[in-house]
Amino acid sequence: MKFDIERIKKKASKDYEKAWKESKDLIEKKSGFFSLSEKGSSHPLFDLVQEFRNIFVGFGFREVLVPALIEKEEIRKQYGPQAPVILDRIFFLAGLDRSDLGIGQEDLEKIREEIPDFDKSDELEKIFRRYKEGEISADDLSEVFIRDLDIREEQAYHILSLFEDFKELEPVPSNMTLRSHTTAGWFSVLQKMKDRESLPIQLFTVGPKYRREQKLDETHLYRSWTASIVIMAEKIGQKDGKELAKKIMKELGFEKIDCRTKDATSKYYVPESEFEIFVEHPETEEMVEVGNGGFYSPVSLADYDIPYPVFNLGIGLERVLMIRTGEKDIRALVYPYRYKELELSDEQIARMLKIKKKPETKSGKKLAEKIKQVARKYKDRPSPCEFKVSEEEIDEAKVFAKIVEPEEGTKLTGPAAFNQIYVMDGNIIGVPPEGWEENDFLQKARVEGVSTGISYIKAFSNLAAKKIEEAVKVGENRVKIRVPIVESLSDINLELERPARRYITNKNKKIDVRGPVFTAIIADIG
Repeated sequence: MKFDIERIKKKASKDYEKAWKESKDLIEKKSGFFSLSEKGSSHPLFDLVQEFRNIFVGFGFREVLVPALIEKEEIRKQYGPQAPVILDRIFFLAGLDRSDLGIGQEDLEKIREEIPDFDKSDELEKIFRRYKEGEISADDLSEVFIRDLDIREEQAYHILSLFEDFKELEPVPSNMTLRSHTTAGWFSVLQKMKDRESLPIQLFTVGPKYRREQKLDETHLYRSWTASIVIMAEKIGQKDGKELAKKIMKELGFEKIDCRTKDATSKYYVPESEFEIFVEHPETEEMVEVGNGGFYSPVSLADYDIPYPVFNLGIGLERVLMIRTGEKDIRALVYPYRYKELELSDEQIARMLKIKKKPETKSGKKLAEKIKQVARKYKDRPSPCEFKVSEEEIDEAKVFAKIVEPEEGTKLTGPAAFNQIYVMDGNIIGVPPEGWEENDFLQKARVEGVSTGISYIKAFSNLAAKKIEEAVKVGENRVKIRVPIVESLSDINLELERPARRYITNKNKKIDVRGPVFTAIIADIG
């Protein structure tokens, strides 16, 4: 089942509400149409998240969730005079201003065009007031309309559509930000933790950070992921922090690791304590920066009433993944469906080739199998000839089916009727089950190709059984189904899913299923 997208768009442009309501008829109400496919896989980024979690827990760290929403004042407390530069790269959150909505006579007249007996203007004004004051959330507004005004869903949306203030709402910025670095949240976490448990406090979190990058390219995204740890202890030195950083990177499989002190230190770190972690790229042998660490400044800690030294380490997950995978574009790594060229294995393409029409009834499925068996048994019989396939009952109608070839001088089925379909090097090929030993390409396909498990006769038998089922439903007395020479997949009742078609076209691969099938089924229905 596929939606007629252009038709839906056209209807929605004329009357959105009507198109939306009618869309419920496009979805099946019964069950039994779908079962989950074995397509499960995990994203490599989250595989790495889990790897970091295991490493940190193994080292004795406890996982916590660090706030992602940070007030602007927190940045000032952490960075001091450097804060304005940091704030320039931060996303500020905004909300929509809920203006006062009054109801005039003109509004009432428009409402009554859709709801002629509407007489609850006072109740409507109360709802708008409660909405303005935040008692009603935006998600619940339409439900409150339906319940409190005793109207239908489409009437509620009609009322909302009348008020221009809803359409012209503008965002109003707040002092709340999305964290641009995990440290922004660690300070408030540690402030609470120091009074809740004994030292040392060893915590970790793995999560995203958000930066208002000036451009998005191969190395920059608005959102990236960091594995971050903090240690609060009565005594811990700079060398302790660097040694721990090296141990963690070794657990990740890196052998050559270098911790280099930064020339310019972030204000939330102790001067000359901030360092960058470099690891050797296994292919280029370059040293690549993957994270940084350091000790939080006592000046910043003092604003959170924290009297103990705190070591912090953060590692960029995408950086590590790019080294491991060899991917040079962070966008392709994180969002492959948008930025990475489609790649399909022969196995994947084989799974995307489907028999288009299949019988639905138990008798129809039995008939399809019988057609295949009889065709195979008598395929080499000289024509003209015909052979009984089956007498079945489909929807209480008696069906007598036979396979025929009326022309003289041939055989019951054509030479390609039992071809098998293989996928090899991205090509879809119809391969005879035997013979053609001198053809190296066909021989290679048989040995190295991936079988789809579909033969021409299997696809045809399903088509014939389906056509017979359809003939029974409309009351036809006789139906004939014939496949002559096959030129394309559709000629033999096959379809290829869109991704595979796109891949084959983009890669200049081919689909070659040509061949003479010359098979016919005649069914008399009583």
